[in-house]
Formats: sequence, C-alpha cells, structure tokens
Amino acid sequence: MKRQLGAAALLLALVGCVSTPPSAGEPPPVLKDERKEKAYQETLSRYSARAELYSGFDTILFAGATLQTPAFREARVRRAALFQLLTREREEALLAQELVEAEQAHEFFLGVHVNNYRYDDFDRDSSIWNVVLVTPAGEVRPSLVERVGRADQEMRAYYSYLGNFWVGYRVRFPTTREDGQPVIPPGAERVVLRMASSLGKVEMRVHAK
Repeated sequence: MKRQLGAAALLLALVGCVSTPPSAGEPPPVLKDERKEKAYQETLSRYSARAELYSGFDTILFAGATLQTPAFREARVRRAALFQLLTREREEALLAQELVEAEQAHEFFLGVHVNNYRYDDFDRDSSIWNVVLVTPAGEVRPSLVERVGRADQEMRAYYSYLGNFWVGYRVRFPTTREDGQPVIPPGAERVVLRMASSLGKVEMRVHAK
C-alpha cells in the first residue's frame, strides 16, 4: 500500500513539473546535417525565450518569442534554403530583403498556447493583453501585431518550441522613440518582451544582438 502511495505521489509530482502543453503528431522538421541543425538551434536559443502563466494548478498561457535580429534572420534564411533547395541567387535575395526589414522594425515572432481561446486575442485592438518591448531606454508599444496562424510543420521547422496547438504572431516595434532616440540603445545586451493582463504577466528576456 505504501509503495502504491509513493508511486502515486511521484506521478503527481512529475505532472506538476510539466511546463509545456501536451504534444501530439510529428516532431518538427530537422536538417539532415547534424552540425548545421545544432548551429541553428543554438542561434534560435540565443534570440528566444519561453514563459508560462498559471492560476494555481491551471494553465493559462504558454508562450515563446524570438527576436528577429539580423543574425537570426540570416540563420533562418540559410535554413530555408537547405530545406527548399533554393538557388544561391534566390537565397541571397531573400537575405537582402530580410536585412532591409530588420532595419525598419524590431520584430518578434511570438508563439502562444492559450487554454481559453477567448484570451488568444493579441492582434485585436480590444485585446486584454498589454504587449510592450522593454529596453534600457524604456518601454514601447508595438506598431503591428499580426496573427500568422496556427502552428504547422513549416512554422515549427524554424521555431521548434512551438507545439501543435500553438498560434503564431508577428509583433513589430519601432526602431526609434518619439524623441528620435533608438528604442534599443547601442550596447544593450538584452531586451524583454512583456505581456500583461488581468490574468497575470509574462516576461521573455532575449539577447539584443
């Protein structure tokens, strides 16, 4: 009897330690070249962060975010070129376009899993969530929040922290403040993507360069 109780207690403890939503289906795609796969995952990890929000034992939100720095954009384009067998010319054209976009905005890819679909409203003007970018210069609200859609294998090929039931968003912030000063000052090591509502808040800290 004591052994059964001990096993049950261990099971409950393990369940309580789970920090990701239940996964189902195929794992995300990976490159056949293990060295290139490892290098990409290291770059993804450098510019990404994860967070969870709970109410007691109930899950409210799982989130992951990746800052689209020039270094990450290059890694993502190189990965896409390997998956899609792109020509060198096409690969370089895509990279040039990505680098132009990097100069125009500080952009995050945001992935979320919200247990109550009513709170998955980050792209709406009436959203309960206040999303801000926090840097050494202060905080700034996004200029665009765009729903990309439910995670699929294509999305998960580049953001492997996504679960099968997550939703992707594109979140863009201006590069300069109203006074003309940079949103991310030169020399800033890390920045924070913060999401707060009456349900609670999460903060995801990532490298800025």
